[in-house]
Amino acid sequence: MASAPATQTELSFRPVVFLSAGRAMALVMTFATPLVLARVFDQAGFGTYKQLFLISGTLAVIAQLGMAESLLYFLPSAPRRGGRYVLNALLVLGGSGLACLGLFVLSGPLLSRWLGNASFLGLSRLLGVYVLLTLPSAVLEIVMTARKRFTDAGVAYGLSDLVRATAVVTAAVVTGRLEWLLAGAAAFAAVRLGATLLYLRREFGAEMRPDRALLREQLAYALPFQLGGALWILVLNLHYYLVASFVNAATFAIYAVGCTQIPVVELLFTPAKNVMMVRMREAIMASRPHAAVAIWRDTARKLAMVFFPLAGLLIVIAQELIPFLFTARYLASVPVFIIWCTIVLIVPLQADGVLGVYADTRFLAVLYGIQLLLNAGLVVLLMRPFGLIGAVVATGLAMGVGKSVVLLRAKRLMGATFAELLPWRSLAEVLGASATSLLVALEVKGRLAAPPLPLMLMTAGIFATTYLGILAVRGLFDTETMLATTKRIRLLLGWSAKAP
Repeated sequence: MASAPATQTELSFRPVVFLSAGRAMALVMTFATPLVLARVFDQAGFGTYKQLFLISGTLAVIAQLGMAESLLYFLPSAPRRGGRYVLNALLVLGGSGLACLGLFVLSGPLLSRWLGNASFLGLSRLLGVYVLLTLPSAVLEIVMTARKRFTDAGVAYGLSDLVRATAVVTAAVVTGRLEWLLAGAAAFAAVRLGATLLYLRREFGAEMRPDRALLREQLAYALPFQLGGALWILVLNLHYYLVASFVNAATFAIYAVGCTQIPVVELLFTPAKNVMMVRMREAIMASRPHAAVAIWRDTARKLAMVFFPLAGLLIVIAQELIPFLFTARYLASVPVFIIWCTIVLIVPLQADGVLGVYADTRFLAVLYGIQLLLNAGLVVLLMRPFGLIGAVVATGLAMGVGKSVVLLRAKRLMGATFAELLPWRSLAEVLGASATSLLVALEVKGRLAAPPLPLMLMTAGIFATTYLGILAVRGLFDTETMLATTKRIRLLLGWSAKAP
């Protein structure tokens, strides 16, 4: 008997919009943080700030041991045991945080020597406290998402980002010292942890108790998944570490600005992946594999309508955007940023989430290990002759190879044909519309004579008008997705006009 097709509720983009709206509440403050700090600190100080949060961010993801993300698998599958799953995760994360604090205390001198940055030594303990307080609260929005409290999760994301950015920026602006910046971050993490514990106690009550049998089940799922996740975060960040070890803090600041995290990517990527995983898991549990494939394809199609044109737009305005955001001191970051933006094209293909849904985490771990070695070799090989450009090109090549392999594995797990794997025609049409818009915008931009800010805004307007016009002519509009997209474009343009 054929399985039931995906329902409109399952294909709805609204939960993603709810989660994204929460992120958007504080997007301006969050993205503005490095913009302010680039003006507060000199290049060496800003490079040190980037190194600090690179290391803490990498370690925080690895040290989760997959326990937080595993709740997206276990809570929809066994909701009555949710409290025990959650408390198990909290206990593991707390212990892992203590281990991280000890690691920072013991390895501070080694990290300082490896980075060639003497100022890192005096900051490592504060960084360890921040990671300790951050880890357990990682379950908050994941629990909300797994229990379909999408609005609550959106609000939690938004408030957290807003308070974090406020604490960090205020401490930096008032004192001009990295020590107080870290103290502000740690104070925020303590407040968030307290709020997380209160919410979970109210949500699960007496059901929150440890369960060894369930813990073994969680670890059996989470550790292989986390091994893949840990290797993946290393794949993502390896180029930063290698560049940091080869150059001084000021040059690292130039590279880090070129590889700036694009806000819309974070705004949509994580919520879309989480919602997709929950829906696909529910469809599989209901013996509806065709619905799971439809959910995957629909997510890829809708995200492509945002990320393909986003890559083109950022490439077109890069020459004006980077100096506007980070001052003219970082003009050398523009070529790195242009190449970095091309990696956005593979973001809609969240095939690693599909492997997580099917619990095929061991394959991910093996693949990411191979990809890590490939990435390391390419970065070293290409950075020597091409410098900073070589490092980012190497990372893009390694990510593209890895994504291709994961897609083929996802095809096998879903039982899909090559034609069914992705909405190929839709992706090709959106990519063509984005490329055409890029060429039109570049042509018109070359004929305009205007100061940098008006030129950037006019070029962005030309690109957006061309892209939306092509979609309208080709009949590619998805009303729900495009409404969300245009709201985000207005948000970004409004913010750009007000950024310091």
